[in-house]
Amino acid sequence: MSMLVEVWGDYACFTRPEMKTERVSYDVMTPSAARGLVEAIYWHPGMKYHIDRIYVLNPIRFTTIRRNEVKSTLLASAALSAAKGGPPPVLYTQEDIQQRAALLLQDVHYVIECHFTMTDKAAPSDNPGKFQDTLRRRLKHGQCYHTPCFGCREFPANFREWPGGPIPAQPLNQDLGFMLYDLDYSDPENLRPQFFRAKLENGMLDCRDAEVFT
Repeated sequence: MSMLVEVWGDYACFTRPEMKTERVSYDVMTPSAARGLVEAIYWHPGMKYHIDRIYVLNPIRFTTIRRNEVKSTLLASAALSAAKGGPPPVLYTQEDIQQRAALLLQDVHYVIECHFTMTDKAAPSDNPGKFQDTLRRRLKHGQCYHTPCFGCREFPANFREWPGGPIPAQPLNQDLGFMLYDLDYSDPENLRPQFFRAKLENGMLDCRDAEVFT
């Protein structure tokens, strides 16, 4: 069942994985970011979202900011050692701060067209109509499991169901090159990124039947 979710916000950062040190955003929201945003509004183990199209309603504008980031990470092995009675992992953020630049999108506005399929984890009482009604109710009342964001937690997203009518086409036609499509979770020990050739036509990114590369 297809749904249209309108989302907008002041800033967004859909980080390019090839940029290692300083964050640089893709020109347009990625399918994985769109899926994560909708899942923040309503998620259930008995359903799986699929992103069909992403409509860009505002001109693509970039801006640069500088942020304080922590350069180190806490390893999972350190947490496991602490759980077994070892010393707790410690991270002194004041001693580990590093200022980095980020190239962000500014004044973003999208419509996400998506649908979902049922999974084998659905209960006997679950059905597509029930899930669709729940999602629409949460969109109407602004309810979410956690605040939806545009790539990073500090860039929250406003959301609602598209009020109806045709989505206006925009004069945006651009070959976006290879873009992150999603992550392959088939092997939990070896998550693999998936990419596809993205193209913006009249302000619309078509994600259906994308040829995915790993």
